[in-house]
Amino acid sequence: MTTSFKPTPSFWRNQLRQWHWISSALCLVGMILFSVSGFTLNHASLIEAKPQVTNWEKDLSAQTLALLPKAQDKARLPDDLAKALKADTGIDVSKVLPEVSDSELYFAMPGPGFDEWMSVERDTGYVTYEKSHRGFIAVLNDLHKGRNAGPAWSLFIDIIAIASVIFCVTGLGLLWIYARGRRITWPLVGLGTIVPFILFLLFIHA
Repeated sequence: MTTSFKPTPSFWRNQLRQWHWISSALCLVGMILFSVSGFTLNHASLIEAKPQVTNWEKDLSAQTLALLPKAQDKARLPDDLAKALKADTGIDVSKVLPEVSDSELYFAMPGPGFDEWMSVERDTGYVTYEKSHRGFIAVLNDLHKGRNAGPAWSLFIDIIAIASVIFCVTGLGLLWIYARGRRITWPLVGLGTIVPFILFLLFIHA
């Protein structure tokens, strides 16, 4: 004999509690990070940053120069060429897809808070390198936007976004359950809902 399961109010209450604390644990550090970086990003024009620039120029060895014709546009370098370039320059370009023209190889290697590039003249092997780091605040701002942070960080942002939505929705469910004894609950929820619309209509909407 089978009995059908009928969720009780206590079942849903326990489910909301479980999902609320699990999602809060998952997104806790991420929400703090994105809240802080959201503030710094919103006030980026007021936060001064003096980029630290590193640049140099040098010539490749004859052995490395002879390997340059192996480079293909928007394709990973052959292992021997990547190793030779690293030996000559100290820069690892094994995972970089270069822009290859008749005259040069150009390696763009930007990251959160910094820009980095290297140019190699195909005929002479003359190398120009530059890296500009804009400071810790710039790193936070770029991480907030996912700029030049790679696929792993992009996945992290998605996970934090999903966990944050679950955290807020389950929190709303718990508010619904316990609001009877807290009369200020729904006025506060209503205030938090209507303020963005008022700001948009009065100060943003054209």
